[in-house]
Amino acid sequence: MKIVVSSQGENLDAAASPVFGRCPTWVFVDTETMEYEAVPNPAMSQGGGAGIQAAQFVVNQGAKAVLSGNLGPNAFGVLQAAGVPTYLIPEGTVRQAVEAYKAGKLQSMAGANVAAHAGMRGGRVTGRGRVMGRNAPIRPEPKAAKEAELAELRETLKGLRQQLAETMEKIEQWEKEG
Repeated sequence: MKIVVSSQGENLDAAASPVFGRCPTWVFVDTETMEYEAVPNPAMSQGGGAGIQAAQFVVNQGAKAVLSGNLGPNAFGVLQAAGVPTYLIPEGTVRQAVEAYKAGKLQSMAGANVAAHAGMRGGRVTGRGRVMGRNAPIRPEPKAAKEAELAELRETLKGLRQQLAETMEKIEQWEKEG
């Protein structure tokens, strides 16, 4: 089975990343053979919407499970909608995270475990996904980044509305057919 681990590096012995949407690299691993592919995170430097883009990317790459230190609500929603389960990983390497997953030792995430935009805060993120330095200033997003994220959210909403319309039409069709 193909799973993905948020990572600080490009191999199985790299440190697992405590963040999802802005991790430097994802390591996709075949749990049966332990063959892997390291892929740079194209959403890492996004001004906004990194979690959504990251989640869509890993789903499109065929990941059947996500192992990460934390996950925001937008990324979690995309993964949940795609039927991709998420698991909380402790500090350690990518290999250790995969082995813990295979042994059934990882905690499944029932929801996001950080607030939206947690990866953009001025504080340091720990291995447990908590932002340290609570008094660290939260940098406001530049207006262009907010507008870009708003446009992205509108596009997502447009797609969801289309899916809803198609689903409602299908239900009506099936109800008529009895």
